[in-house]
Amino acid sequence: MSNEIQRVELYADYVCPFCYLGKNSFEQYRTQHEGVLEVDWRPFDLRSGKRNPDGSIDHDVDDGKDDQYFEQARQNVRRLQTEYDVEMAQELAIEVDSLPAQQASWYVKQEYPEQWAAFDGAIYDALWQDERDIGDEEVLADVAETVGLPADEIRSAIDDDGLRTELEDRFLEAQRRGITGVPTFIAGEQVARGAVPPAQLEQLLG
Repeated sequence: MSNEIQRVELYADYVCPFCYLGKNSFEQYRTQHEGVLEVDWRPFDLRSGKRNPDGSIDHDVDDGKDDQYFEQARQNVRRLQTEYDVEMAQELAIEVDSLPAQQASWYVKQEYPEQWAAFDGAIYDALWQDERDIGDEEVLADVAETVGLPADEIRSAIDDDGLRTELEDRFLEAQRRGITGVPTFIAGEQVARGAVPPAQLEQLLG
């Protein structure tokens, strides 16, 4: 087996069901891949235009997503659940704000990089398997403890304005790079958008 390390940038947002499905597809591909895949998570904010100051979601904001859009999204989620053999407790999470989760994850990525992947996976599972509100500080503190991270540090990270500024800078960087949707996988000059199947990731990563 090759020891070559390949770096994959992954733009994602926890409240995106296709990011959860894409993550599962990527893990399926990883088990078949010869060599080491190193994931560099890049945060992306799907709720930026609809977030109230208290973190609630303002559905009166016109973002072009109507009932027909959401029904089509649900159908696509169900189709990919079957295709990738992924169980999900809900198809959409339109009331959940992922900003606290992304801020906590950004902190862990910098301070506890060896535990980041476990925390990242636990956040996704909390939302899509257990239907927990990952916009809730106490939920995130509890999730952190399940993977051996200090809950108090996670609470502090969520309230850290400096970290919030760093995260917002990352969101702007994504816009500058032309990232318009998630998940987006980038390997060198190759780009795959959406919850693509393992076979397409094979074409991307070789």
